[in-house]
Amino acid sequence: MLQVDHVSFAYDEVPVLEDINLKIHRGEHVSIIGESGCGKSTLLKIIYGLLHIKIGEVYWEDFQVLGPLHNLVPGEPYMKYLSQDFDLMPYTTVFENVSQYLSVFEPEELERRTQELLQMIEMTKFVDTKVKTLSGGQQQRVALARVLAQQPEVLLLDEPFSHIDNFQKNGLRRNLFTYLKKEKITVLTATHDHNDMLPFADRVIVLRDKKIIAKDTPKNLYQHPKDLYIASLFGEANKIPINIVKTYADTKRRIIVYAHEFKVSEKSGLEAVVKESYFMGGYYLIEGTYEEQNIYFHHYKPLEKGKEIFLNVSIETINQRMADS
Repeated sequence: MLQVDHVSFAYDEVPVLEDINLKIHRGEHVSIIGESGCGKSTLLKIIYGLLHIKIGEVYWEDFQVLGPLHNLVPGEPYMKYLSQDFDLMPYTTVFENVSQYLSVFEPEELERRTQELLQMIEMTKFVDTKVKTLSGGQQQRVALARVLAQQPEVLLLDEPFSHIDNFQKNGLRRNLFTYLKKEKITVLTATHDHNDMLPFADRVIVLRDKKIIAKDTPKNLYQHPKDLYIASLFGEANKIPINIVKTYADTKRRIIVYAHEFKVSEKSGLEAVVKESYFMGGYYLIEGTYEEQNIYFHHYKPLEKGKEIFLNVSIETINQRMADS
């Protein structure tokens, strides 16, 4: 078990994290999400031992993670941290970078493991290419394979797909997280992209204002967001009064509704005025105004700017969000 006990941290007296408590089981995949600057990367660096903490402790099983004041080379040997700085050997090949930490006394195993990892990151065609000639996304994939070659018990990933093209990102996500589950590697992923964690994480930690404000499965957090901040981390979301249907007359109580949960009506519902239509591929994201606030919803076609429309939400969705609140 990875355990973070009552950890607080500040940069130059500016608090970044306060009273953080976590228990993560061996083999579990946990995603850490939140707005930029909320402390995601800082938390990973603390867990790895790159930052010295004055308040709180971090343990992996029975071993306390010690920071740079205790270790000449920061970082624990049973953990690996993949930051947004790739730490590669630029003048050597992709194969040499990935195989660097494998035993040269077992050449067949070295070859097998290296090829396995290169297949996982879809880089077999670049085996003899020098790293310095690769794109940023390709270097990020090599850095990932290089870390995995060291067979860590705990893997800390900081925005692991940030430099990778969208058309390659989806396949790499599936390859990586399937591999990590198979190898029973404990994973913490700091991300701002809900696609990194919705299909893959066992649990999600939400950070805001220096604290953990929610811990749950991605499905529960998505379906039952307790506030607009959490819902907005999964996509466009709105907070609306519940008098959107005749069943409810209360105009003070508000619920969270995702953009895709609205249905456009010509007759009744929440009155909104169209501001803009954005083509999103399989649908349009419509930006409108309601009572001087912006509101976002999906529609199958663009709507004329200035057009007055009505928006409805299913009674099932309203009842669910009412229960959540």
